[in-house]
Amino acid sequence: MGRPRTISEKILGFKSGRLARAGQIVIASVDLVMAQDGTAPLAINSFRSMGGDKVWDPSRVALVIDHNAPSPSEQVSRIHDLMRSFAREKGIEHFYDVGSGVCHQLMMERGHVHPGDLCIGADSHTCTYGALNAFATGVGSTDAASVMLSGKIWLRVPQSISLQLEGSLPDGVFAKDVALEMVGSLGAAGATYDAIEFSGNIEEISMEGRMTICNMGVEAGAKAAIMPFDKLTRQYLHSNVDEGVEPDPGARYKATQKIHLDSLTPRVSRPHRVDDVVPVEEVKGTKIDQAFIGTCTNGRLEDLRVAAEILRGAKVHPSTRLIVAPASKQILRRAIDEGIFQTLLDSGAVPVTPGCGPCVGTHAGIPGDGENVLSTANRNFKGRMGNSNSRIYLASPATVAASCIEGRIADPREYL
Repeated sequence: MGRPRTISEKILGFKSGRLARAGQIVIASVDLVMAQDGTAPLAINSFRSMGGDKVWDPSRVALVIDHNAPSPSEQVSRIHDLMRSFAREKGIEHFYDVGSGVCHQLMMERGHVHPGDLCIGADSHTCTYGALNAFATGVGSTDAASVMLSGKIWLRVPQSISLQLEGSLPDGVFAKDVALEMVGSLGAAGATYDAIEFSGNIEEISMEGRMTICNMGVEAGAKAAIMPFDKLTRQYLHSNVDEGVEPDPGARYKATQKIHLDSLTPRVSRPHRVDDVVPVEEVKGTKIDQAFIGTCTNGRLEDLRVAAEILRGAKVHPSTRLIVAPASKQILRRAIDEGIFQTLLDSGAVPVTPGCGPCVGTHAGIPGDGENVLSTANRNFKGRMGNSNSRIYLASPATVAASCIEGRIADPREYL
């Protein structure tokens, strides 16, 4: 079959029915297409302008209301109603209404993603699904509309970067720190239209942690970020699947980089660039006005659990507000059952509806002028949270929780 292939070349080859090589254009069959309330309206209108009558497969289309949920305005309510009526009209089987959770979390926890799948989402952080050994990528709304109509998409097969994890994570260092280190080392454009394929000591990273790392692949410009299939993948999927898609020995990579977990310390991304990543010691003591734990990056149960561990018996500093948004209703229920949410509430945290919350800056928790925000989100661009006069720092849930106690950026290792 010629030279050895990467995971991306294999998946896009399977889906296009040809021997796919990096740089080639392929027309591939799609396993899942998703749109959320920020992108679905244009996708729906584009679908209709293309003459669309039926979606190609109602069981492979998902619509999610999560970015502005509950609706903060009449205009947004009209958007939500458009999505509801379109889902009913086209018989779309996977429609998730207000409070269900963040689109990316739902696609994975509800079983819509499988190893070897090609997943398309009208949202840049669709790359999260690579944690389950899928090729998943974000596209524009018109591309999503064409997939709804045809079930196919054209893609240029990306080159791949091999990112190897070595060693073990020290106490107080988490997957978010690995993700920030990845973006900081590659740079915001260091993997533009490349696929990042992970290898090495992957078993060191939980499935939730893998989602966090893959989620932030796009912050380095990556088209996709893909973890290998292993026993954790199988356990998460509750599946009898024995194997996923692996690269061939000797597969050709554009570059190979390593992250040495043993020497990694808590990381913080400084305003207003995600790739401006420094050790926590360099920003320790910076005053924090608002903190946020949630998003498609770090709103999972593992994240809430470590935050509660740090905040148990403590109080959020009087000068700091802590907002918490679980990534899904299922996560919220489990956090309540485990007592996690009670601990967070007792500390002074303010809960909001499962969904994107303050991350996108359209409602819920817009910071004030001149305020510093410490967030577990994936982006800290100027104005990202709704106010261009505020400053956003990014960190792990552990770092955010520890910082809430002090009212300034703190080292979580002192609290664990």
